Formats: sequence, C-alpha cells, structure tokens
Amino acid sequence: MGGFTFAKISLILIVAASTLAVCTANKESPPPKYRQGPNKIIVGGSEGWRFNFSYTGWALKNGPFYVNDTLVFKYDPPTDNTTIPHSVYLLPNLRSFLTCNLTGAQMLANVTQGGGEGFEFVLKRWKPHYFACGQHDGIHCSVGQMKFFVMPMLRWFR
Repeated sequence: MGGFTFAKISLILIVAASTLAVCTANKESPPPKYRQGPNKIIVGGSEGWRFNFSYTGWALKNGPFYVNDTLVFKYDPPTDNTTIPHSVYLLPNLRSFLTCNLTGAQMLANVTQGGGEGFEFVLKRWKPHYFACGQHDGIHCSVGQMKFFVMPMLRWFR
C-alpha cells in the first residue's frame, strides 16, 4: 500500500520529463509577463478543439499552466453532417490517457457545450489533468490526437 509501484514510478518520470521539456522549451523565449491572477487559455489557440491537431505539442509550447488557470475548449456544435462532433473528457489516470480508454472518465462537456464562448474548466488542484475527446469511443483521442495533459504549477505571488 505504501510502496512504489511501476505505475507510480512511471508517472513520476513522465511528469518530471514533461516539466523539464517545458522548462527547456521556454528557456529560449522571453518569460511571459508576470500576472497576479489566473490566466484564461483557449485550448489549441486559434485552432480550437478539433480533430488531427497535436494538443500534446500545443500544451508543451503554451505552458506552464497554473492552479486556478481556466482552460477554454471551443468547438462547433454538430450540424447536418458538416461538423464533426467533439466532447471533452477528464481521464482518471496516465494509463487511460496513453490508451485513450474512457472507462472511469468524467464527461466535462458534451458535443454542444463548446460553441459560442466555449466550455471552461478551472484547474483547481495541483495534480495531473488528462483531457481527451471522447467521441466514437476514443477514436478522436487515439487517431485524431485530441488529447493532452497538464500538471498545473502553484503560483507564487510577489
């Protein structure tokens, strides 16, 4: 119960490697302006939440993310065969994220909630958050790259 399992050690290594990658990626660009309050971040930037876009790459380039930052998922609601429907799920763990397994996942936003101003999710806790599109039993996640994770950092005020 108190020991380290392979899964725990793997998660620690992945989080550490991701943090290092973000720090290394941000090393060459000037640091973002310091802001007192939380940020509102549109997932995917101008691309929004769509099929066949690398959200893992986007998250690495747009981090770090902080506790109390708001992620905004914007996607068009489905129409008569002209728009591919999307949703947003919070996956329970790293294994679910890696395999795009929706068992035990929590639906955060259905196919209509991304329209207009989009669906907002506040990163309330200092823990990994695994996001994915759940449409077609995870196909959008596994084939369409519609997944990413963030480990929000604590914001230290000056």
